[in-house]
Amino acid sequence: MDLNAVRAFVAVADAGQFQKAAVDLALTQQAVSKRIAALEKDLGVRLFVRTPRGAELTIDGQALLPHARVLLSAEERAVAAVRPGDRALRVDVVGRRAATGGLVQDFHRAHPRIALDVVTLFDVDTAVTAVRDGAVDATFRAVTMPGHRLPDGVGALPVLDEPLSLCVGPGHVFARAAAVTPAQLAGHRIWMPGNVPGTEWHAYYEAFAAAFGPAVDTIGPNFGLEALLDTIAGSTTVATILSERTPHVWPAGHDLRLVPLVDPVPVYPHSLLWHTDNPHPGLTALRDHLTATRPRPPRGTTWRPSWAAPRQGGAVTSPSGTSGPPRGC
Repeated sequence: MDLNAVRAFVAVADAGQFQKAAVDLALTQQAVSKRIAALEKDLGVRLFVRTPRGAELTIDGQALLPHARVLLSAEERAVAAVRPGDRALRVDVVGRRAATGGLVQDFHRAHPRIALDVVTLFDVDTAVTAVRDGAVDATFRAVTMPGHRLPDGVGALPVLDEPLSLCVGPGHVFARAAAVTPAQLAGHRIWMPGNVPGTEWHAYYEAFAAAFGPAVDTIGPNFGLEALLDTIAGSTTVATILSERTPHVWPAGHDLRLVPLVDPVPVYPHSLLWHTDNPHPGLTALRDHLTATRPRPPRGTTWRPSWAAPRQGGAVTSPSGTSGPPRGC
């Protein structure tokens, strides 16, 4: 399999557009299209469908994507094996548009000379295994979800308590509220079709539902954020939970509102995980940067699951999962 074609396939899948992928690869759009066409010919399947919004993976493309990432990762490890000390710092961010993706972008702006390779692993088991085995240098995760334990030698540094907000359409009962308490969500439907069992975010929202009583609904296929927001915009009963730190773009006609959640503020606890024996020089710079620039926690009382208690610094979490601000803040 032509790894250049595989690399083009992954770039288009990540960017959602042939043009953006071409810029990322420093190629022409025509060259990227030719590589994708050659790969599709070799495999005998279509990998993308072109839409007005860009390029969407077909079912075959979705099936190929995780294997394509493995192929590129194997190529990188092979190259690194013969060029020690000349490898980019490889960081997993779950999603490039997520809040942790923004943290890595801020680090890159502060340290442009440190080469970065940003990857997106899906679940916590894969990410922690990759850290343990050296396939990635660091990952951002919520630790430690029930039934999981970090392997020996894997360190954890709390870096962001991300405040969450309620996202509703203009006809929802909370659309005109200045703020909403988590307790007020009891019995209300919170739709999160991407909330996959076995992930740390599924464990987080299970604990949130148990603590405050909303009906967290994961039923239905996950067609992506845009389809989710289309549904929220037209519904008077369905809401979802988002963060202001994650960039969202939606049509002006949707008139969606992000309503702050307060008393307590639910925060999603992101930590940086890395192997303590990893000698990559960029790791120290990344940890120092995240420590120095860690955002101040939101005012007032915050909530996180009891299993997500900070390990270094930060607030001291009670058994109920409610905590106050860190000492000294």
